[in-house]
Amino acid sequence: MRIAGVLLGCLTALPGLLYFAVVGTLLGTLLLWPYTRRHAVVVLASGARRLTALERRRRSVFFRDRFPDRPVPDRRILRYLATRTYAGLVTGIVVGLLAFGVVLAGLLLTSLARGTLGWRELLTQGLLGGVLLFLNVQGLLSLEAFDARLARQCFGPSERELLQQRIDELATSRAAVLRAVDTERRRIERDLHDGVQQRLVALAMLLGRARRGRTPEQAKSLLEQAHKESQDVLTELREVAWRVYPTALDNLGLGEALAGVSERCGIPVRMDLALTGLLPSSVETAAYFVVSESVTNAAKHSAATEILVSVRRYGTVLVVRVEDNGVGGADPSGSGLTGLHSRVGALDGLLHIHSPSGGPTTITAELPCA
Repeated sequence: MRIAGVLLGCLTALPGLLYFAVVGTLLGTLLLWPYTRRHAVVVLASGARRLTALERRRRSVFFRDRFPDRPVPDRRILRYLATRTYAGLVTGIVVGLLAFGVVLAGLLLTSLARGTLGWRELLTQGLLGGVLLFLNVQGLLSLEAFDARLARQCFGPSERELLQQRIDELATSRAAVLRAVDTERRRIERDLHDGVQQRLVALAMLLGRARRGRTPEQAKSLLEQAHKESQDVLTELREVAWRVYPTALDNLGLGEALAGVSERCGIPVRMDLALTGLLPSSVETAAYFVVSESVTNAAKHSAATEILVSVRRYGTVLVVRVEDNGVGGADPSGSGLTGLHSRVGALDGLLHIHSPSGGPTTITAELPCA
């Protein structure tokens, strides 16, 4: 298929050569005069676009190239067609030399069969032909790569456009990270205010009532309630601290930190971990929060009875997968999943959410490790 595309590219270079020879000559004076140059370029480019469309079709059919459907400037069209015509003609010459070498090889074998060629001469000719064949094939490969690069430069986004696209992606990712951090801060403040602070107020009230207790039995009962309330406060404060940043990541690693998520979840969680080598701390943190947030959402909203967590490394990519057998219907635009999108996107990773109505819900994060 690709060989046919290369051979066809040699033939399509001929119309380009004729076009520039005939139309370029007719418009030569207008192209040289500054006052008519712009209109002459437009006229020349209008015909060049038709020939360029054939080249684009050739790349799509024989090389499976896919280019964005967008307008291409006239000067880029002309530059591409001129360069492509030159490359196609050179490719035709190389293919012709290759065909000529095949004919010579056939003649040498025929002479050998007839006994008119000695083995020493055959060896010499074979070595020389092998070197020329190697150079010929390398030349064809280089020209094919050059042809593909030309097509990408003309029909695909330019280096400047790619750079601008990357800048826009980084700006969007930075804004998303800032929003995620702000959302996380508000959630922590809400957890402290509505949870820990209220419990501490209740603890203070119990201790105050115990001090004013009229009987030892009443004071003892209130102290027992205060002791239990203090344990609940410590548990909730520990939960808040874990949601901010788990110290187990630094001390024990990702596996132990995820084991802590499993222990704190009210639903059975099965872990499938296959971690090889050291992971960047940012990747470990993102993987932990993907699992923690997904498991928390499943425990609160999915009515699931089991959660499966898989964390595996494939080369330079860490794949985190969380699946529950709940009712599904997770909203990707929710605050929790939006924060995960921002956290994963900040590392140039991908987050996929599949949660049809009726379940199951599957959240997959692909995090680059290099």
